[in-house]
Amino acid sequence: MKVVIVDDHPLVRRGLASILSLDGSMEVLGEATNSIEAMALFTTAKPDLALVDLRLAAESGLDLIVEAMEKGIICKFVVLTSSTDEEDFNRAKEIGVAGYILKEAFPEELIHALRIIGKGRKYYDPGVLDLVMKSSEPLDDDGHFEQLTPKEKEILIELGKGHSNKKISQTMYITEYTVKKHVSQILAKLGLADRTHAALYANVKGLVTYIIH
Repeated sequence: MKVVIVDDHPLVRRGLASILSLDGSMEVLGEATNSIEAMALFTTAKPDLALVDLRLAAESGLDLIVEAMEKGIICKFVVLTSSTDEEDFNRAKEIGVAGYILKEAFPEELIHALRIIGKGRKYYDPGVLDLVMKSSEPLDDDGHFEQLTPKEKEILIELGKGHSNKKISQTMYITEYTVKKHVSQILAKLGLADRTHAALYANVKGLVTYIIH
């Protein structure tokens, strides 16, 4: 997996490059300190994944990601930040980032997260998930979970892995329409707003186990 790093702190960039070099499947193609350098790097390096700091001095890493997406840059974007602000996380989720990782994560956690993202799934730092869960009371009621049928529980786990309805239908050998009906039932029973919150619920409750090869 080809990776680029966008961060305005030299020590952070060097540290990340050193960590990623420990994994033989990842290659750091370059580094950038601001949005202008980053856009040039995205265009020339054509990375598979970009690690982007949430705040680049006076600039916003999220604004950079939106700009890159609008310009047709094909790349998975992962936000790296020290912020546990729910508003920052929600906006990152809304624009479609592939991951949101706190800078306090251990090196092995970062590599674990990037491997998951490399497989086409989304990864949200557990520290951020805890924050989101605490702000949504219905998610703390395990009694709601027991209302789910065995099939709904299976689908909830698949949602937790970041899988689409199409992927779930292929995995479970049912139609996309059936998956959609089950997802609607899951949201209703758990009192959740959307499938993203269902995915967060599944991860925080420990329903999802990732196996790294």
